[in-house]
Amino acid sequence: MDIYNNPTFNMACRQFDLVADRLQIPDDERGRLKFPKRSMTVALPIHCDDGSTKVFAGYRVQHHLTLGPTKGGLRYHPDVTIGEVAALAMWMSWKCALTGLPYGGAKGGITCDPRKLSITELERLTRRYTQEMIPFIGEKVDVMAPDMGTNEQTMAWIMDTYSVHTGYTVPGIVTGKPVAIGGSLGRREATGRGVGYLINRALDTTGLAANNCRAVVQGFGNVGSVTAFSLAKYGVKVVAVSDMFGGIYNPKGLDLAAVEKYQEEKKSLAGFPGAEAVTNEQLLLLPCEILVPAALERQITEANAGKIQCRILAEAANGPTTPEADVILDQRPEIFIIPDILCNAGGVIVSYFEWVQDLQSFFWTESEVMDKLFRIMETAFAQTLNMSRKQKVTMRTAALSLGIKRVQEAKKLRGLFP
Repeated sequence: MDIYNNPTFNMACRQFDLVADRLQIPDDERGRLKFPKRSMTVALPIHCDDGSTKVFAGYRVQHHLTLGPTKGGLRYHPDVTIGEVAALAMWMSWKCALTGLPYGGAKGGITCDPRKLSITELERLTRRYTQEMIPFIGEKVDVMAPDMGTNEQTMAWIMDTYSVHTGYTVPGIVTGKPVAIGGSLGRREATGRGVGYLINRALDTTGLAANNCRAVVQGFGNVGSVTAFSLAKYGVKVVAVSDMFGGIYNPKGLDLAAVEKYQEEKKSLAGFPGAEAVTNEQLLLLPCEILVPAALERQITEANAGKIQCRILAEAANGPTTPEADVILDQRPEIFIIPDILCNAGGVIVSYFEWVQDLQSFFWTESEVMDKLFRIMETAFAQTLNMSRKQKVTMRTAALSLGIKRVQEAKKLRGLFP
C-alpha cells in the first residue's frame, strides 16, 4: 500500500500497530483493519475567473463500511495528499467506534489554497468534486462534512449538486450544512463545545479548579475559537491563541470577544493590541495548565514534548502528537492527555444527530442536541478513563484499544465474503 506513504499515514499506522500488538490481533487480520476499503483520486478541471482553466487534485478515502456508511470531513488545503486523507479516515474509524456511532471513517480533500480562490471558483471546484464523487457517495454510503478550508456553504453546494443529480432533495448526503436546508442546531459549535466539556471533566479528574487555570489554544479557527469561549465560560483564563500566521500572548488573559472581532476584520491575529506576538512553536511551550492544539497534525514532537508546560493536553486537532512524542509524554505523568479521537469527537457525534434528523425529517432543539452530545462524550470519557486506570495504560492507548477492538469484533461477526 505504498500509495499512502506519507508521514501522517505512517504515524496513524504506527499507533495502530502498537495497539494491535497489545490486543494481540493476529497478523492476518491487521491489514484488513488498517488499510482503507476504497480510495478515489480525481482530476478537477475548472474555469477560473481570469478565463484560464486549472486542474486540481481531489481525494476521498473510505476506511471501512462494516458498521454502516462512512463519515468524514472534506478539507481544502495546499498540502492535502492521499496519504494524509487516509490517515484522517483511519482515525475517524476509531473515533466513531469509540463513541458508538454506526459509521466507518472517511475523509476527503482537494489540494488547493481556498484563500486564493474566489467564491465562484470555490463553487465550481466543489460542484465538480461532488459530480466526480457521485458513484461513490450517498446518504447510506458516504456522508461528508466540513473540515479545514470548508464550511456550511461548501456543504450546501455539495447537497445541491447531488440532489440535482438524483432529481429530489437529499439533505442527508452531507452534515454541517446550514440549518435552513436541513442542518442541525449546534453542529458548528459541537467540536469546540465537546473539547471544552472534556477539559472540564479532566479538571475534575486532576483536581484542578477552573478559575485558577490558564489555557493556551493553538489554532483560532472554528474549533479553537469555540473551545476558547467554552473554557472562558467555565472560568478558565485564556492567555494565548494563534492562527496560521502566528499567535498572541497576554499572561493576564485575552479579551476573546475583541480577539474574534479583530480576526474577522484583519483576517489575521497579527498586530492585535495589548498582547505579545509569539510563533506557533513558541506558543506550545508557554506556561499554562491547559494546552489545546487545535490546528494541524504532528505539532507536538520529540523535539518539544519534553518542554511543554501544561497539566492537561487536550488534542482538539487530529493527530497533533507524534508517537515519538508520546514516548516522552509517557514519562511525564503530571500531564493528563485527552487523546484526539476522544477529545474532538463532538463534531462527528452531532453530525450523526444531523444525519438522523434528516433521515427522519424530525428536528431537535439545540438544548436536546447538546444534552445528547454531552451524554455520549461522558460515556466515552468514562470508559476510556476506566480502562486507562484498570489496565495501567495511557489514555491514548485506552481510547484506541476501545475503538479498534470494536471494529475488529464487527468484522469478525460479519465474516469475510469469498
